[in-house]
Amino acid sequence: MEPRAAEYFLAVVEHGGVTRAAQALYLAQPSLSEAIRRLEEELGVVLFERSGRGLVPTPAGRALVEPARRIVADVERARRTVEEVVALRAGELVVAAVPALAVDPLPELAAALRRRLPGVRLVLLDGTAEGVEADLRAGRCEVALTDGPPADRDPLCRHDAGGREIVLVTAGAEELPDPLPRSRLAEVPLVTELGDSWLRAELGEPRTAVECAHRQALWELVAAGAGAALVSRAGAARELPGARTVGLDPPLHRPVVVAHRPGPLSPAVAAFLEVAGLGCGDPQPRAATNACPAGESRRGS
Repeated sequence: MEPRAAEYFLAVVEHGGVTRAAQALYLAQPSLSEAIRRLEEELGVVLFERSGRGLVPTPAGRALVEPARRIVADVERARRTVEEVVALRAGELVVAAVPALAVDPLPELAAALRRRLPGVRLVLLDGTAEGVEADLRAGRCEVALTDGPPADRDPLCRHDAGGREIVLVTAGAEELPDPLPRSRLAEVPLVTELGDSWLRAELGEPRTAVECAHRQALWELVAAGAGAALVSRAGAARELPGARTVGLDPPLHRPVVVAHRPGPLSPAVAAFLEVAGLGCGDPQPRAATNACPAGESRRGS
């Protein structure tokens, strides 16, 4: 039974006749009578019988009242849910990020989005640059924070969100100048992260003392003196406030790229771009296949 037919049926039951029900529904009486006739034909039963008081539900009609009410209630509940999502009072946003960007800047972006949209549930995933972009293309997330370069014929919309300064953080007793020439990084035993393809592309194969699979393990290893790590300055200050940080010469900055699929943006994705100070008027790389809807927001720097 269609929701509209259920609504019409219940109106006739509640008002005791077609005339008053049609008035309540702002519907022509013949149209309502025809709708009830079609419903009876569809169900193969007679739903009403005439009495001196108007139309009275038959036993089959009385049996249909509660199922019809559930149908109408379910439709109304679904309508409210959709309205809440569109109004950003509810819903879910899945964001995938490479581990380094999951430490900085994702926490700040997530907090800003939660302040703006307290009813929207955030789901945060992580993985390699290739992995989070594959998740985005496959629809497993709506936004990706990546530091990887675009693939050939890349269909994704990409936004340059600037970069994060990378520093050497250590809890050891090494005597290191600040800033440290990059050429001297080979002297420093490092704790590195599996899958950090950007760091290896920038510096080649560093002198690795420990290679770990989890970002939290990296902080614990550095704190225990197992080696130094190359991380963002903000991440080091938050996670290892007592450790020494040393800048690099020349400075090194990890790019922050916010990516999403082409086409119209969901309200939650548009809000995420806004809190990131980004827009989709000029995604990178620019191409007809990955241009964002014009006028929805502005490009960040």
